[in-house]
Amino acid sequence: MSKRLVLAPMGAILTSALLAALIAGCAPQEKAAVDTDALAEKLVTQCANIQEGDVVYISAGVRDVELLEDLAVHVRKQGAFPLMILGSERYNRRYYDEVPAKYDSQVSMALVDIITAQISVDVGQTPDLLADVPPERRAAVSKASAEVSARFMERDNRFLNLGNDLYPTKARAEQYGMSQDKLSTIFWDGVNADYTELQASGERVKAMLAAGMDMHITHPNGTDLRLGITGRPVLVSDGVISDEEKEQGGAACLVWLPAGEVYLVPVPGSAEGTIVADRHFYQGEEIRKLTLTFENGRLTSMTAEAGLEKLQERYDAAGTGKDLFGAVDIGLNPKVRIPSGSSLVAWMATGMVTVGFGANTGMGGDNSVDFSVYPHLPGCTVTVDGQTIVKEGELAL
Repeated sequence: MSKRLVLAPMGAILTSALLAALIAGCAPQEKAAVDTDALAEKLVTQCANIQEGDVVYISAGVRDVELLEDLAVHVRKQGAFPLMILGSERYNRRYYDEVPAKYDSQVSMALVDIITAQISVDVGQTPDLLADVPPERRAAVSKASAEVSARFMERDNRFLNLGNDLYPTKARAEQYGMSQDKLSTIFWDGVNADYTELQASGERVKAMLAAGMDMHITHPNGTDLRLGITGRPVLVSDGVISDEEKEQGGAACLVWLPAGEVYLVPVPGSAEGTIVADRHFYQGEEIRKLTLTFENGRLTSMTAEAGLEKLQERYDAAGTGKDLFGAVDIGLNPKVRIPSGSSLVAWMATGMVTVGFGANTGMGGDNSVDFSVYPHLPGCTVTVDGQTIVKEGELAL
């Protein structure tokens, strides 16, 4: 997942009559038993901090049309104005099959210039849905989206995503080697974590990173990376956009659920060394032993034992800045427990370390290139000025 903010693809803008028809005729595919009204109230009032007068862009897939409706109702109950957008795999696939490529770079800022907040529920796309789309088209669409995202960030709009690369679909459960019910339990346990606890642990890690100068990330698999972090801003995603964060603006106004992450963009040019991701998924394919080498903050080598071809094609088609080191992310959520024997990885799992390169505006950086890769590195040890923050994949607080 790229921590670059991208507005959801433009689907159907729903009228109340169309929404009612969809609810009546929509089978509850891959959907857990969740009190959508209570969830919607929490997302609107607590997490996204929606206020009277806000214009809120709400997007979701067909599976979650009832949640979409509930979100719109609670937005309106705050005196704010909902704009409901329905997305689907079918739309995403038909776009590349039927829309002329000349429109891939087309940009309109009209919508982003009127909204003040976005609540996005993951569509839950099948990982290999767009695997055969030419990388040049994917790059063009991503570049246009990056321009829109940059405007969104400039306006200090709030953004909340429900999914965070962990939405419990059947395809994702199969990818991670577990039942959909098990993945759903992990996901909703993470969403329902104690936000006060996440905030407290987030502030402790933030203080340690903010006071540090040098970070060192190691793993027996060959990962050995050093970063300069002196004076770098540290951000915490604890599930709530506070009034202070709303005032701060920019990346401070972005939240991903399940929450529980601390992240920073290191000193430019300071990344030196190698990271090895034993397993990384890209467009539905597993890349084994993805090895990335950095010198002076730039990617100088990208190799793998198997599965690198599609990622390499997409990288080759990306724009300027694709090779710059991006950010470091540390997971804090104790409720996201990774079962033994599964291939599950998740940003927010406690002790998870994630590093990457390319776009990093959603993590407090200024690189808005149309591409990014952020492999998860379970089992790592992280030290700051010799003090251990994460030890072999466990938070050392």
